[in-house]
Parts: sequence; structure tokens; C-alpha cells
Amino acid sequence: MTGHVAIVTEVYADRIRLVEQNNHHHVWPEGQNFSRELKAQIAEDGAYWIESSFADAPLLGWVIQTDDETNAVIHTPPRKNMFAIHMRESKQNINPAQSWLNIANEDEATFVKMMGGHHLTSNPDNYNKYLVISETAAKELKRATNELHALFLHATDYVLQHEEILEKFNLPRVLWQRIKQSWDNRRNEMITGRFDFCLHDQGLKVYEYNCDSASCYMECGKVQDKWAEHFDVAEGRSAGSKLHKELVEAWRNSSVKGVLHILQDKDLEETYHALFMKEAMEQAGISCKVLKDFNTLSWNAQGQITDAEGIEVRWVWKTWAWETALDQLREECEQDDSRMDAYEFDQVRTGSPRLVDVLLRSEVVVFEPLWTLIPSNKAILAVLWMLFPDHPFLLNTQFSLTNELKLNGFAEKPIAGRCGHNISLIEKNTVLEATGGKFENQDVIYQELCMLPQVNRLNIQLCSFSVEGSYAGACMRTDNSVLITGDSDLLPMRIIEDDEFHPA
Repeated sequence: MTGHVAIVTEVYADRIRLVEQNNHHHVWPEGQNFSRELKAQIAEDGAYWIESSFADAPLLGWVIQTDDETNAVIHTPPRKNMFAIHMRESKQNINPAQSWLNIANEDEATFVKMMGGHHLTSNPDNYNKYLVISETAAKELKRATNELHALFLHATDYVLQHEEILEKFNLPRVLWQRIKQSWDNRRNEMITGRFDFCLHDQGLKVYEYNCDSASCYMECGKVQDKWAEHFDVAEGRSAGSKLHKELVEAWRNSSVKGVLHILQDKDLEETYHALFMKEAMEQAGISCKVLKDFNTLSWNAQGQITDAEGIEVRWVWKTWAWETALDQLREECEQDDSRMDAYEFDQVRTGSPRLVDVLLRSEVVVFEPLWTLIPSNKAILAVLWMLFPDHPFLLNTQFSLTNELKLNGFAEKPIAGRCGHNISLIEKNTVLEATGGKFENQDVIYQELCMLPQVNRLNIQLCSFSVEGSYAGACMRTDNSVLITGDSDLLPMRIIEDDEFHPA
């Protein structure tokens, strides 16, 4: 789509009226039912001319929907066999112990250490195997990613305007105004997020949107391409080769103007994710420092948080989810609602600053923004179904268990859970699979059961990445279990032309 799009609602001899979304962000005056008026003139030959409001933005034309299909683009539904997933293997006789990741690069060395070798999967039987989808499925994945990002943001705005729904997200009330302010100030400052999908013979269904997750980026944007090069797999095209470039551009467009501190645990997986993102930040011209130990932070005389070198912590990217900071907040105010309601985030405290002190300090700009708590919370899935019932990419999701869900099967998920913890899959009153974890006390949502496709006895989850709200790459998570968790494997992914994927 090129340029600005608006809908004409009224046409007069000397003007038109239209409605539009993103020209002026204000509420219409009482009694007005249009966004703007544009001056119009009728020429002697009957041509109708409209004045453009912007000197550098001419009107491009009209789109009119009629029953006449003469100039229409007819949408033909894709063939169902284009939505399968195939497993293939490299024919190269390569020693599985041979190195193929560059351990001189710190992120790749960390990845090798975590995996116990130069592998993308922990199963030796799958070292040389990869998964392919059709070009048709890839186009649908791109469309779904872009469309769903917009739907999740629309639902976020709806939630923040309806406090009776926001209540269901179990977020501390003391944060509500800060979340709303974050949304008003930084709704366009989200760098990246990851969608989790089920790809089945009817197309795509989204499980959730991880707007506040750092996982799988390096596997998608670097490791699977290095695997393909080593195993001499040139079939089709890469599913993630553009991800790193898109991240660089996103960071180049960000508001960061000083040292960006990367906050992470000492966990190996978090380390290589942080290093991969750091590389993108630095290529965008941003100076970065990695912080693994909060004991190196301190308060200065002005009440600011500084690192060991005295540099103020002003810009932050984190591998932790926002809920981790909220856990600290809840723990400090446990069984004391009045203390939670009166909590002051910007006061200087004794001892080393905590995660909550850094992330919720007003002068600290955090990526991803605080408002991503809303679309990352699984309660948003029930809101989406309420706003867009029967949308082809969505699963029926409810705050309470309905007879329809009981009849057809459902997944029970904690609203703020992570890594596949505390999820149960239930069909005909039978628990098919369940995971443990630390979110057993969370409120839950009930989502229509949608089982992952199986390929060679592996359950496959398709993940796509959005960068600045647009599709930027994909990868595949695999597991013998029907539930994907933080410990699940990945297999390399390729996209191939339809006629090569499934010959006619």
C-alpha cells in the first residue's frame, strides 16, 4: 500500500468529507461525523478535482467497490496442500562433530557451549534435517503477521479504554496510569515481537503474541542460515536472512541517544540472545553495555542509577519479561494493598537498585515499552475474539469455560505465563498434556484446542517475527510433546516454490 488511505463519506460540488485514522489524533467535535473536509472543483468538462492538503503528498486515486469485476483482482483461496510442512535432509555426508559456527564470535561461541556442540537441535538423528513450507504458506504467514500485529494493537487500545477489561489482566492498579502513558507516548516504539502459530491444512491460527520476549532471534536470524551453508542446503530460500538487517534498521530508527544498557541473567541462552541483539544495535550506531550483575549498579548523589563506571542507566533493553519486574513489586507489597496503591517508583532506596527500580523509573526508557504488558498477556486473546469473532487467524478464546469449548476441547493457559509453563490441553474431559511451572496461581483463559501438526513424530510450531510491526522472518520450534516450551528444539526452515513443494 502506498500513501495515505481515507474513506469518502459525503460528496458535494465544492467539497468532500472523509474519515481517516492517522492524520490528526484527536476526538471529533461534538456533532461532527467526519475527520476532514477537502476543497473540490468541477471542471468545464465535468471532471471532479480535489485539493490535496499536503504539497508533497498528491492524491493517488480512488478505490470503489461495485458488483462489476472488470478491473477487480480476484482472490483465489490457496490449495490446502500448500499448508503442509515437509521434512527433508541434507544429502551431504558431513561429520556431525565438524564445527560450522564461528566460535571466534562471542554469540556463536555461547550458542555452541549451550548446545554442547555445533548443533541446532539436541537430537543427533535430526542434525542434518530441515523443514520446508511452500511459498504460498510463507505469503500467508507474512500477511497474518502484519494483520495480527495491527489487531493486537487495536485490542490493546480497547483494553486501555475499558478499565473493567483491564482489571482482568491482573496488573497492579498502581501501574495502570503508567501503562496508559506509555501507550500514548510510545505506541510506535516497539522494536520486535514473536508470534506463535499453528500451521494446519486450513491455514494459520495464532496461539499468542510475545511482544516482550527475546527468544529464538539468533536461531532465526543467524544459526539456521549458517546450518544451511554448512550442510550445503540451497533449496528454496532462507526464512530468516532478513531478520538481522531489519533489527538494525529498527534500532537505527529508535529514540536511543546515549549508552544503551542490556540487562540479562547469566543464563547462556539469554547471553547469546543479548549478544545477537547487541550486534544489531551497534551496527545501528548505538553504544551498548551488557549488565549481568545488578550488584554493579548503584545510586548516585542525584538519585540516579549508574553502572560501575558511573554512567547513568538511561536507555535499557532487557531479556527479562516485564512480569519479572512486577513479581518483585508484588513481593515487596505482598499482603499490603495500601502499600501497593501508594507505591513510589522514583524514590532512592537503600542497597543496590533492583530490576523494578530500573525498569519502572520515569527517566529510564525501556525496550520493549511498558504497554507491551497488554498484548503479551494472554487475556488479550479473549479480547481479540470478542472484538473480531470468527477471524480466520484467531482461536475462540474466553475468560470462562463455555459449553462449546468443553465440547470441542480447549487449552487452559495462565494469563501471564511464559515458556509454555502451566498449560493444560483438555479434550472430552481428558487431559492430553500438561506442563508444570510457577504460574499455577495465575488466572487463566480458555482457548479453543488446536493441535500442532506432526512431522516424523515431531510436533511443529511455526514462529514469525515482527520488526517495527512488519513481518521480518520465521523459524520452527519442535518437540516430541504436543506442548512447546522453553526447552523445545528448533530445526532449520526453508521456503520453496509451490511447484517444487508439491508438484501438480
